[in-house]
Amino acid sequence: MGTIKVALAGAGAFGIKHLDGIANIDGVEVVSVIGRDPDRTRQVADRYGIGHVTTDLAESLALDEVDAVILCTPTQMHAAQAQAALRAGKHVQVEIPLADSLADAEAVAALQRETGLVAMCGHTRRFNPSHQFVRRQIEAGAFDIQQMDVQTYFFRRSNINALGEPRSWTDHLLWHHAAHTVDLFAWQTGGEIVQAHAVQGPIHPQLGIAMDMSIQLKSSTGAICTLSLSFNNDGPLGTFFRYIGDSATYVARYDDLVRTHSKGPEEPVDVSGVDVSMNGIELQDREFFAAIREGREPNASVAQVLPCYRTLHRLEQQLDAAR
Repeated sequence: MGTIKVALAGAGAFGIKHLDGIANIDGVEVVSVIGRDPDRTRQVADRYGIGHVTTDLAESLALDEVDAVILCTPTQMHAAQAQAALRAGKHVQVEIPLADSLADAEAVAALQRETGLVAMCGHTRRFNPSHQFVRRQIEAGAFDIQQMDVQTYFFRRSNINALGEPRSWTDHLLWHHAAHTVDLFAWQTGGEIVQAHAVQGPIHPQLGIAMDMSIQLKSSTGAICTLSLSFNNDGPLGTFFRYIGDSATYVARYDDLVRTHSKGPEEPVDVSGVDVSMNGIELQDREFFAAIREGREPNASVAQVLPCYRTLHRLEQQLDAAR
């Protein structure tokens, strides 16, 4: 297979992260970019040397030269657009989350099985070098997770994106941000989530979503996870993972990792040699393109992440029943 030609839908904050990552990957070219705002989309396309610009995904899917699509569009569009890409014969990577309902996630997985194309979801934590390091410790038998404590904190009392710009859609703590941790916990423990409980705070009167949430999980391995999420937290922002194990305690902050001690300061862990890049998005994209070239299932395929969405569905049912 020669150069993989890609269409990227969504020229916002995360679309740009993918364009920056793809720029470091040989044998891949973004040939089309799709965005809601024509002028802004053209500016992004010009910056990255992309020739085709449109506001209509179907126009890009109709291009014979396009082999694969990356979707960085609003959550509510993911499942339908992923299915459109698969029906058009294109491999597809959907940014997290795959869908905002279990039925839609299962529909994408079913169509992937029918087409046999590569369909992957952007569960980036599987690719961050910090989490890869912990995974390798587990696989080597040097570390066994007893508990994960995770904080996912942002300040989003108004509808803005990661660039601080107005957003055209509403983000969601459960169906977006919790998906990262629910999937990572199951993947790192190697078990099934056998218990899951959630409570949430008040619903925001304008945004219509809960701004605070707490989730508890238990793996079939016996490990437990406590996840706290907030759109009310005024810094520090981001997601912080504490891995408490039988032989060490690690704290992962995106691509950085430290080992903590009961006495003494944090000990930085060098994860620079874990993979070919320190950029989790780039590594995620590398896996997508490698799976296409090699004709194999990628890490974080839609089939692999589907159990995460089953758990989110159970949690949503609990939260709805408690309202």
